[in-house]
Amino acid sequence: MVAAGAHGARLTLSDALDAVAARYEEIAAELERAAEHARTAAGHFRDENVPRGAAHAWSVHGHLREADAKLDAQAREHARNSRP
Repeated sequence: MVAAGAHGARLTLSDALDAVAARYEEIAAELERAAEHARTAAGHFRDENVPRGAAHAWSVHGHLREADAKLDAQAREHARNSRP
């Protein structure tokens, strides 16, 4: 089977699914970075180090936004390639 890629290039189904899997691995990595920053923020807040805790808390938010943007892109690609 052949599937259309993001730029109209023809990919085998296996290649297309490998690309999808790679994108989900990128999303998972982004969420793991968010979790690491959340744990770091918690430690700083426990130590009453508000500036460092807040900095890491903002990093959590940034990584979540990045993951959300990647999920949005994946959803848009799925919508472009799906058949009703």
